[in-house]
Amino acid sequence: MNSVRIGDVSVGAGHAPFVVAELSGNHNGSLDRAIRLVEAAAEAGAHAVKLQTYTADTLTIDANSADFLISGKDSPWAGRSLHDLYRQAHTPWDWHEPIMRKARELGMVVFSSPFDETAVDFLARLDVPAYKIASFENVHLPLIRKVAAQGKPVIISTGLASIGEIDDAVTAARNGGCNELVLLKCTSTYPASPENSNIATIPILREIFGCEVGLSDHTMGVGAAVAAVALGATVIEKHITLARADGGVDALFSLEPHEFRSLVIETRRAYEAIGRVRFGPLEAEQGSLVFRRSIYVVKDVATGEKLSRDNIRIIRPGYGIAPKHYESIVGATARRDIKRGTPVSWDLLT
Repeated sequence: MNSVRIGDVSVGAGHAPFVVAELSGNHNGSLDRAIRLVEAAAEAGAHAVKLQTYTADTLTIDANSADFLISGKDSPWAGRSLHDLYRQAHTPWDWHEPIMRKARELGMVVFSSPFDETAVDFLARLDVPAYKIASFENVHLPLIRKVAAQGKPVIISTGLASIGEIDDAVTAARNGGCNELVLLKCTSTYPASPENSNIATIPILREIFGCEVGLSDHTMGVGAAVAAVALGATVIEKHITLARADGGVDALFSLEPHEFRSLVIETRRAYEAIGRVRFGPLEAEQGSLVFRRSIYVVKDVATGEKLSRDNIRIIRPGYGIAPKHYESIVGATARRDIKRGTPVSWDLLT
């Protein structure tokens, strides 16, 4: 499986997890705050910043009938109309260029999720290095085909999708011209619970679809992301906010900058810890071998005296004969006088 190249970053096996800071609606309607979010993401060590490109009118219509109201007492947006929520949360299109410029100045990759064909055309003019298909759009096959035709890497979140729907999306992307594909395991609840995350799916997605796989994580904290890396995730996407107390449409399930820094550090540590199958002491462990047990003389032994359970013991440090030889050494004869505290070696025995 070849790695995916997003901007100047390689994503895949043999590379540290590609950590994406999702800005979403946490700009709270302020371009200045959006820029500060980009700066916070860079300071936290994120490799990329991601925007969302839509307007309320490209997603839905302005209506207040039951179909267009958000239900569900556990939703952070319960009772609001879709149009009202999207109007508040959207990132104005004329903000994209300054936000992207700032991200690039700070050394990060920056791309976006288009939510309709006009957004794809707009992002193409900005020459984004990749496109992300949001979970709620993974059944929008015409959109996926248009994105794929741009010839850039495509990242598809799989929230809500059955295996058949994922296959439809992957087929649409590949038939549309996508040669670099990443699937993200995602649970589309906000926040998501660890119990509903099912990150065991990650290696199965990789096996079935033969592409890079990651996690779009809406849980609180960093535990799910760290575990996902251990299961082979090469991309981690997480929402960032300056402060949850500031509120905002996504603040509840977003990480603050110091938490995002922990996400970057701990997912990299998880990646580094996976290593390869290995037995026996590493070079770094050689100095610790001395703290094993070995066989020592614990009472003075005279020449010709038998070694016994009374005058030898298995103790630390590890300079003597290995403990596995203890039974065969009991009853052996000392070749010379042996003082207490001497490690037993074969040349001391007859």
